[in-house]
Amino acid sequence: MIPDSFIQDLLARIDIVDLVDGYVPLKKAGANYAACCPFHNEKSPSFTVSPTKQFYHCFGCGAHGTAISFVMEYQGMGFVDAVKELASRAGMQMPESEGRGFNDEKPGQTRALIEIMARAAQYYKDQLKATPRAIEYCKKRGLSGEIAARFGIGYAPDGWQNLQAVFPNYNADELKTAGLIIENEAGRRYDRFRDRLMIPIINQKGDIIAFGGRIIDQGEPKYLNSPETPLFEKGRELFGLPQARQALRDTDTAIVTEGYMDVIALAQNGVGNAVAALGTATTATHVNKLLRQVDRIVFCFDGDNAGRKAAWRALENSLEALADNKRLGFVFLPQDEDPDSYIRTHGKEEFDRLVIQAMPLSDFLLRELAQRCDLTSSEGKAQLIYEAKPLLLKLPTPLLRLQLVKRLAEASGFAQSEVERLCDLKSYTPAAPAKARRTAPSLTRNLLRLVLHKPQLASQLQVDLLPDTPERPALIRLRELVSGASQEASSYAALRERLRGMPEEALIENAAAELLGQPFDEAESETEFRDTLEKLQEGGQKKAFAELQIKAQQFGVAGLSAAEKLAYIQFLSNRGK
Repeated sequence: MIPDSFIQDLLARIDIVDLVDGYVPLKKAGANYAACCPFHNEKSPSFTVSPTKQFYHCFGCGAHGTAISFVMEYQGMGFVDAVKELASRAGMQMPESEGRGFNDEKPGQTRALIEIMARAAQYYKDQLKATPRAIEYCKKRGLSGEIAARFGIGYAPDGWQNLQAVFPNYNADELKTAGLIIENEAGRRYDRFRDRLMIPIINQKGDIIAFGGRIIDQGEPKYLNSPETPLFEKGRELFGLPQARQALRDTDTAIVTEGYMDVIALAQNGVGNAVAALGTATTATHVNKLLRQVDRIVFCFDGDNAGRKAAWRALENSLEALADNKRLGFVFLPQDEDPDSYIRTHGKEEFDRLVIQAMPLSDFLLRELAQRCDLTSSEGKAQLIYEAKPLLLKLPTPLLRLQLVKRLAEASGFAQSEVERLCDLKSYTPAAPAKARRTAPSLTRNLLRLVLHKPQLASQLQVDLLPDTPERPALIRLRELVSGASQEASSYAALRERLRGMPEEALIENAAAELLGQPFDEAESETEFRDTLEKLQEGGQKKAFAELQIKAQQFGVAGLSAAEKLAYIQFLSNRGK
């Protein structure tokens, strides 16, 4: 774990307005700053940054967070990497961790490995320029010099120890750690990549973290990726994502292919919003990373059995990441075609048409399930519901799930309510007409807003006064976090990071967003806080008196305990004053 004190110090040093403005030009809007949201397409600005509270909120897509959250979302990083990135900006040294954890590598190892990968990439690029056979292969694949430069393509010559020309200390541990060389059981070392077109795999910061090698002539394996290293975790990385960033924003669509040569070929032919998984099935992490940047993902796979299996795995791994405002589609190319061959044969316009008309996730899911079951028999219809159940339970999207339940009911002959019951789903019922809100929830909501405006007030909360409203757990959590914390540790930004992953996180985010449009009078906030507590106390007393009154009417005063009698008499005395 990264120490909480380090996170607080980091957030105190980073100005979120300067940070965000470096990526998205901000304009002054009253006390805040505004821009078009970098996380979804929009024409009028709904993305707001608060310089006083040090957080951002988009009123369009709901994106919300601190400087750390922004770097995570914008650059597609994990929490630790985002903290490292901001610490580097602030000139802060990451603390050492005890035992295994975020800082397991040797001091300076990450930077040393990145430098090694950069030197190797330059060597491979130089070798491509000096190797007519490799240049001819690129031309045969239809790759221009511009695309080769954009993706940093190079060539690893045939031979066992060519990298020794770049790294004289060929026995250095870092070369093996970086995945550039292999050491056999006899202790002999040799280059991992030989006689292959070399494609660098780049992270969101622009660092080369791995390579993909494509054999030039016949041979196996056709594609060879770097092994997993301290720099490279294939289940988290997507090839081509840094190069595709602008096209993703322009199209609001990400095309996921099976290989990096597909991505390069599509870019060569004007389709710049394609990415590829790296030697693994599309993971939930991949999908989450893409859905932070676009509202639609289209998986484009070969039309053979392997392509359909890959598409089904992608569907299964995508379900939990879906939202009702996000869409997934599937394109299946003709037999013996891949995106590379298809776009070169049929052109960009025809490929774009396929992407636009991609099969929606719901159609693909139901089609695949139906093909596994004999829907002409009772057993087959029962199997359909059995196969669908785990998939429906994964879906967090109530609207899409409702549509799927209706279609499953039609296909199986069960009633919609029976499908919901068999799949352990909560039945959807229209919302009841809104009732007049009680005073207590609005008081606790106001209390939450006041505490988020001035977090130190949370330490003055009296838990026994808080009624059972949605805001109660959030107020109690904030009281726990603020009690005993320093002034810096109880800022909203610091509290927001300490709330990461907690059940109260979303409610507090929504309440914090309300602060952006409602100015507070600093001098009056404490007075309003005390007044709100007094109103809650009065409300609690009235409720307690009402309960005692009902009990006294039912059982008589004799039915009250001694303590209840005393309280009842006091209530009556106070009412008479």
